[in-house]
Amino acid sequence: MKGTSSSGEALDLVDEFYFSALHDEEEVFPISDEKYAQELQLQEALMSSAISSITPKISTQPPNREEDVETPMKNQKGKEKETGQSSETFCLICMDVKSTQEMFTNSGCNHSFCTDCIGTYVGTKIQENISTVKCPDVKCKEVLEPQSCRSIIPKEVFDRWENALCESLVLGSQKFYCPFKDCSALLVDDGEVVTVSECPNCRRLFCAQCKVAWHAGIDCGEFQNLNENEREKEDIMVMELAKKKNWRRCPRCNFFVEKTDGCLHITCRCGLEFCYGCGSYWPHSQFSSHVCSTA
Repeated sequence: MKGTSSSGEALDLVDEFYFSALHDEEEVFPISDEKYAQELQLQEALMSSAISSITPKISTQPPNREEDVETPMKNQKGKEKETGQSSETFCLICMDVKSTQEMFTNSGCNHSFCTDCIGTYVGTKIQENISTVKCPDVKCKEVLEPQSCRSIIPKEVFDRWENALCESLVLGSQKFYCPFKDCSALLVDDGEVVTVSECPNCRRLFCAQCKVAWHAGIDCGEFQNLNENEREKEDIMVMELAKKKNWRRCPRCNFFVEKTDGCLHITCRCGLEFCYGCGSYWPHSQFSSHVCSTA
C-alpha cells in the first residue's frame, strides 16, 4: 500500500509541473514559444523519471540451469539416495509391489515376477509332472530354465525337474520304471530280449518282459494269462504251491481243488463238473465218455 501511495503522489506532481508550462504566474499574457519549449522539455524529463521509479524492475539474471530445477522424479531419486531404498516393481502374479531384489526376470523374454511366486509356480508344475515350464505370462511362449531358477526353488524340486527333463529326452517305447513302488527308478529298454533283471537302484530282481517283480516258478506266458488281481507276490506263491501239490483249478470259478482219492471226475463247489487230470469240462451225454489227455 505504501508503494501505491508514493506512485500516486509522483503522478500528481508531474501533472502540476506539466500544466504550469501553459502559463506564467509572473506574466499576465501567455508565455513565449521559447520558454514553453524549455518548460515542456523539463516536464518530459520529470515524467520519464517518475515512470521509471514506479515500474517494477525486471530480473536480468540468467534462467536456472536444468539441474537446479526441482522435479518429482529428481525428488524421488534424492529420497532414494538418502534412505538407501531401491526402485519397486509390480508382480503380475500376486499383484503386489516388490523391490528389485525380490524380483525374478526370465532371460528368454525379460518378463519379471517376484521370487516367491515363481518358486510356487515351478513347484506346482513339477508336481503335475510337467517338465517344460513355460513363462507365467499368458501371452508368452518362452520357457523357464532350471539353472536360472535354481536359487529360488527347493533342491528336491530342482532335482525332480532335471530328472523330468532327462526322461522327456527318452522315447516312450524305450523307458519304463522299476516295478517296486518304493523305488520307481527310470530304466531304459535297450532292445535286448531278457527276462530276469536287476534294478541298478534298489538291486532287486524283476521281469523285464512283464515289467513286474520277478515271478519265480512261472514263465512269462503263464503270468500274463493271469487276471490282474492274481499277479501279486502272494498270488504267485500260491501258484507255486499249487504246482508242487498238483492242485487243479476249476475252469469256472478258479477255485483250487485237491484230489486225495477217487477218479478224475470232479464236481466243484460251484456245481461245475470237470476232469481233474486235464481241467476240461466233463461231458454229460450218456453216449459220450471223457478221455483225459493226461492219462
